Amino acid sequence: MLAEKFGVLKRVDLRLLWPNEALDFTPWLAQNLAVLGDTLGLDLELRLVEAPVGSFSLDLLAHDLGRDRAVIIENQIEPTDHDHLGKLLTYAAGHDASVAVWVAPEFREEHRQALDWLNQLTDASTEFFGVVVEAIQIDDSRPACNFRLVAFPNDWRKSNVSSGTQAPSGRGEAYRAFFQTLIDRLRTEHAFTQARKAQPNSWYYFSSGTSGIYYGFTFPQGGRARAEVYIDRQDVAWNKWVFDALYAQREDIEAAFGEELEWERTDNRRFSRVALYRQGSIDDPPEMLEDIRSWAIKRLLRFKQVVGPRAAALASAVGQPPSLTDFTDAP
Repeated sequence: MLAEKFGVLKRVDLRLLWPNEALDFTPWLAQNLAVLGDTLGLDLELRLVEAPVGSFSLDLLAHDLGRDRAVIIENQIEPTDHDHLGKLLTYAAGHDASVAVWVAPEFREEHRQALDWLNQLTDASTEFFGVVVEAIQIDDSRPACNFRLVAFPNDWRKSNVSSGTQAPSGRGEAYRAFFQTLIDRLRTEHAFTQARKAQPNSWYYFSSGTSGIYYGFTFPQGGRARAEVYIDRQDVAWNKWVFDALYAQREDIEAAFGEELEWERTDNRRFSRVALYRQGSIDDPPEMLEDIRSWAIKRLLRFKQVVGPRAAALASAVGQPPSLTDFTDAP
């Protein structure tokens, strides 16, 4: 009797969902990059679809916001082959990528071993991922997509590779520890990010789901800490237009936020920001750092709630970059 309560789980042929790799699967993956990022533990932002590398085209060029590095993604809807392995390496070199991701429904053992070998051979600044994509359904339900890692970096082993890279300084390690706890809490308690790994830097930025709009926390100079909405789509005119449109809503935004904000148009720089400051330094005692971290979490969540929807609406109003006109940003 108990068995009757359960449906039958089955796999769906990917070709039934995405008949054409370039026309169907790649655009779908571009729209759902956050789902892939969740599997990888990376906060990904799409930069370009069919990114050129000489006379070839990379499927997806993305950016890891948390660690400020290029990510290349090569996908296929057939079992892995030598052709795509060669493309993966060519595109990684062409875009000077720190992360290379290969997505396929089935990995031949030789190709999985090749990714493992590359992860063993390279230092901690370079990572290779093999990701199985599969579609599953229960009885006659709508199919669901699932990503599963089959090859990934061994961080412990990489940390012991003799590559000439220096270990973080005491201050760098303090930053790494602070932000590791910050992103872990934001991910597990608030579903704010897919990021999993901090770096020994004084800043960390998170995807907002809208290209060119980021949430960030940093320790700038002068013994201050800053939570912010960072505006930069590498287009000065676009950046200033979005900032000015937000500034026109300043009273409503600050009323909803509950605090007075700093509006920094930065006319002599490409970016703009909306920020909130407090006293704080990475050199503060542990109890003060925990207070700063809690303060940061509350403000980042408020920025997402109050400013995020307004910024997304403005970004839609002025359009997406030319390479993304056929897609919307991942939720």
